[in-house]
Amino acid sequence: MVDTPSLEDELDISAPEDSLPPLDLDDLPESMRQACARAGWTRLMPVQAHALPYLLAGRDMMIQSRTGSGKTGAYLLPLLGRLEPALKKPQALILAPTRELAGQVEREASVLFSDADLRVAAVYGGVGYGRQLEALRQGVQVLVGTPGRVLDHLLRRTLVLDELRVLVFDEADRMLSIGFYPDMKEIQRYLPRRPLLASLFSATYPAHVLNLAGEFLRDPQMLSLSQGQVHVAATQHLFCECRPMDKDRALVRLLETENPASAIIFCNTKANVHYVTGVLQGFGYNADELSADLSQNRREEVLDRLRAGQVRLLVATDVAARGIDIPALSHVFLYEPPEDRESYIHRAGRTGRAGAVGTVISLVDIMEKLELMRIARYYKIELLPLPTPADEDVARVVGQRVTALLEARRRACTGLQIERARRFLNLAAELGSGQDEEQGLLLALLLDAEYQRSLGAPPLPMAGAAPRRAVSARDSQDSGRAGEGRRRKRRSRRGARDSAPESDPGGGLPADSPEVAVELSAPQAPSAPASAEEPGKESGACLQSAEAGREAPKRRRRRRASRRGTQEEGPAGPAPGDAPAPEDIPVHEDRVHPGDADWR
Repeated sequence: MVDTPSLEDELDISAPEDSLPPLDLDDLPESMRQACARAGWTRLMPVQAHALPYLLAGRDMMIQSRTGSGKTGAYLLPLLGRLEPALKKPQALILAPTRELAGQVEREASVLFSDADLRVAAVYGGVGYGRQLEALRQGVQVLVGTPGRVLDHLLRRTLVLDELRVLVFDEADRMLSIGFYPDMKEIQRYLPRRPLLASLFSATYPAHVLNLAGEFLRDPQMLSLSQGQVHVAATQHLFCECRPMDKDRALVRLLETENPASAIIFCNTKANVHYVTGVLQGFGYNADELSADLSQNRREEVLDRLRAGQVRLLVATDVAARGIDIPALSHVFLYEPPEDRESYIHRAGRTGRAGAVGTVISLVDIMEKLELMRIARYYKIELLPLPTPADEDVARVVGQRVTALLEARRRACTGLQIERARRFLNLAAELGSGQDEEQGLLLALLLDAEYQRSLGAPPLPMAGAAPRRAVSARDSQDSGRAGEGRRRKRRSRRGARDSAPESDPGGGLPADSPEVAVELSAPQAPSAPASAEEPGKESGACLQSAEAGREAPKRRRRRRASRRGTQEEGPAGPAPGDAPAPEDIPVHEDRVHPGDADWR
């Protein structure tokens, strides 16, 4: 740790009402001074000098200080006087949001406690359990871990917190966020019922963190050290230089690595809004668009879904996004730099509200970078470069995220579900052996499906399946009308057939019907032997001559045509001298074909 300016340089310190004076390195106990010497510290950082008096006094504290100010040392040094080296059980639990931060805390704690006979271990996801289980069996006094893996060990009963004395939340604004809060409440069930020394450390304290602090701390007090502001994070302004044709890929990679809780992506034109929205939805993101083409009702619907957390990414133009107030918005992406300087301030002002962490990332080419630099100089904004993430970086981050998702799913499984999954252990080992790339791709498809579900977007259709066209209300109405028309015709034909007398197999045809004339003049088929008539008269009727078979469809068409004519003319009585009534016309049973059986 390097030397820093004096405690009063550019710091606005907000202390509790019953404040305590800061400490100097010479005021610390001998064990702490030796630990500082092992770490190469020649003086205390401001956050350490002001926080140590409260932590040594046993107060539950919420400590706010910027990133890189020495918060890790502030909560590690007091452990030297509170932990018992002879007790080989976890006595201090430090929770961190990422495996990188957990590893960093473990390394720094190992240096500070190297001569104090205190063992340190880190447990986090994305790696095997072997080394972690071995460290827990050997006994550790200080345990650093991510909430998911700590909860895994608690459920496996490989970790017991009965002797816990100190609980620390590093990066508390993330530890008490929506993503980690359920795991934190589950871990709380395994904590001892007696009071613990608990503390929160963070660069910012959004309103929801302040509200939730009382669930984990007893009478928490706030100590804030900030650069001219209290509890408020400055918005971080970054730019990523890339070619214009690579902006879509760069945006997707940044979304994977940054993993924003919610974000707005600004474009200058409606065409780019449509294009970027399509790209993000194609990659599985829960994204929607907001442009001047939308009606006011549709705009309000999209904004309500964004505020409710139902839309994670919103792609919008400047005009459409004016007046948007989303307190929980974590990121703003500028797919294109604004056309004027004032628009940059309006875009950047969408994030970093109500004390939340804010990040603005601009995607620029060479010429756009020059314009962005002029805007930064005009408003005195510190603009920092951000390298475009490589494919390996994205794969590593996504792999860690998928591992955490699968571990969370495993924790929620019953014993029967675990036993059922064991049937596929050999198959999973075979697919993941790496000997055949195609087999490995099958396993990768399963992991990708799990990851896509976590993004909140509907899954993509399977390959080879016909794309389903969205059915509009008009399509449904038209199809309903067509179906009703067909049903009405069938009912009218069936009603005409059912109304015919039983003695009239011809369905009430008029006497002068051409079909009747054909049937009356048609020659009868020769009688078959008695043995052939046993299966039934209708079966024997089907075995007529080829000529009679060819006439059957024609007769049916003429019968239907004459039936429609009869229905249109109405039930007029026969005139004198006309042919006999239809019921008097003899129609032989062998003239009835199986296809005509339904009109009987």
